[in-house]
Amino acid sequence: MAKMVVIYSMPKDPTAFDKHYFDIHVPLAKKLVGLCKYEVSRGFIATPAGASGTYMIATLHFEGLAAIHKAFESPEGRACAQDRAIFAPADSDFRMYLFDEREV
Repeated sequence: MAKMVVIYSMPKDPTAFDKHYFDIHVPLAKKLVGLCKYEVSRGFIATPAGASGTYMIATLHFEGLAAIHKAFESPEGRACAQDRAIFAPADSDFRMYLFDEREV
């Protein structure tokens, strides 16, 4: 199994972010070929020291890294990337990590 984790910084307008994210982006992303599961955080995101400055964490599950790359090379993947540029346009608005996982 592989994961794509996207960490979104606090947006200027959380209400507008949520509306776009859940009404437009999530339906686009759910069309990604090979997507097994899509989760998002709910509520306040803290660190052991307190507030994190993070607004939302999205975790997309795929069979492997190759499946992630294939999904984002597709028309649906390109549409997701173009849409993300609308609600999180700056590099500082998000961080994205792709990785295979293993149980230990």
